[in-house]
Amino acid sequence: MTRISLKRLQASKIRLLEQRAPKALSADAPHAVVIGSGFGGLAAAIRLGVRGYRVTVLERLEQPGGRARVFRDQGFTFDAGPTVVTAPFLFEELWKLCGKRLEDDVDLRPVTPFYRIRFDDGDVFDYTGSYTQMRDEVSRLSPGDVEGYEQFVVQSEKIFRVGFEKLAHAPFTHVWDMARIIPEMMKLESFRTVYGLVSKYVKSEKLRQIMSFHPLLVGGNPFSTTSIYTLIAFLERKWGVHFPIGGTGVLVQGMVGLIEGVGGTVRCNAEVAEITVAPHGEENGRVTGVRLASGEHVKADLVVSDADAGWTYRHLLAPEHRKRWTDERIESLRYSMGLFVWYFGTKKKYEKVAHHTILLGPRYEELLEDIFEKKILAEDFSLYLHRPTATDPAMAPEGCDAFYVLSPVPHLESGTDWAVEGERYRRKISQYLSDTLLPGVEENLVTSRFLTPQAFHDDYRSLKGAAFSVEPVLLQSAFFRPHNQSEDVEGLYLVGAGTHPGAGLPGVLSSARVLDSIVPEPSEVRARARG
Repeated sequence: MTRISLKRLQASKIRLLEQRAPKALSADAPHAVVIGSGFGGLAAAIRLGVRGYRVTVLERLEQPGGRARVFRDQGFTFDAGPTVVTAPFLFEELWKLCGKRLEDDVDLRPVTPFYRIRFDDGDVFDYTGSYTQMRDEVSRLSPGDVEGYEQFVVQSEKIFRVGFEKLAHAPFTHVWDMARIIPEMMKLESFRTVYGLVSKYVKSEKLRQIMSFHPLLVGGNPFSTTSIYTLIAFLERKWGVHFPIGGTGVLVQGMVGLIEGVGGTVRCNAEVAEITVAPHGEENGRVTGVRLASGEHVKADLVVSDADAGWTYRHLLAPEHRKRWTDERIESLRYSMGLFVWYFGTKKKYEKVAHHTILLGPRYEELLEDIFEKKILAEDFSLYLHRPTATDPAMAPEGCDAFYVLSPVPHLESGTDWAVEGERYRRKISQYLSDTLLPGVEENLVTSRFLTPQAFHDDYRSLKGAAFSVEPVLLQSAFFRPHNQSEDVEGLYLVGAGTHPGAGLPGVLSSARVLDSIVPEPSEVRARARG
């Protein structure tokens, strides 16, 4: 299918949905339960509500958002999870489906540079969406790599045209769905890793790191993640990097409002303990609803799980209902790294610090091998530093700054006792920041808290404390990921980071978009219920 015809098809589907939104729910509207209120779950609930389903979102935490929840303390506001908003059209589409405009509820501001990248030796590279500025930065860093960089940009766009525009919203339900794209993927060299493809075009090791770090934003190791993820470089270039005034929690609240506007409900403090399934022979293993930890049974005609994919199968679905996703298979999957995230506010402003800064440590490949392969908590680290007050000063009291700093670490298979290591690791990061970008940070702290892989397991029910669910290696991509439509149970669907297309805001929002193709119309569900 050509790019033009694909866009026309997508546009026509959107128009069809718009024509029926918003509308009153019918008295016999089928009930859809969504487990989890992360961005994928909220987007799924909006789309199902617009189509005429009666939707209930169940969130185990005290507020909606899942990993995108918000922490507040002493006048500081901290987004707990996603902070980089790309492909804003995916949000705009949700508002449009509900007959509304995103800009009426959310003030999205472009951020530049996209990232300020600082090497351990003090070199700095401003990564932007400007072709001219990027060419100048590449020329300054490595004059001999300008032509190779330009060739990489061209290749990234080619991969984007296939990997995002053609495949991100397509269901991979059958093996032939995968077979039909293999020739094109081979042509685009998807068998290479991200770092391998980048290295084909540029020789400077620093430039290779700059052009290959993106998989870490979605839980992948640049040295093992399929090169299809180089599409992120063009995706950012095409739509830019944005930040919502008030934080990403504003997007969450806006999406909750859309759900309620189409007749849906979001329930917090409602932990799902089990997905209930009719015995085989009665309804051929079809979902009947969910059972909460409180014992309450919530009946449903279909269930969408935005919970971690591994956790969904391992802990929410009884083994007798799982022929494909057995305990052994779930455990054998490769999972993303964990994260250590420190949220802190200072009584001092650090005006020279960019909104998004990446601090690369003294090691690159070796550190990633420690994290992903050896599962060792290394003494060195690379960091992502988020300073939202660079764009929205109101996220901290006057004269103060809000930050979070994120360090990729091994998931819980490392055996790290974070109850012991957490504060030590935080202080080590604090010292490094004080020595580099934030002098005197420890003495200027007003508020401080951190999350570890153990917290990702306990708070977010992430299998092995993996921050991004299933690792995006080639044989765990597209058809080889847990499917959006469950292979084991009829009427069960998956969205979020662990299913197709993967982690990151564009990925999880696209996973909800896939449901438009595979979830039946409410009229079909009603007809089946009537026999």
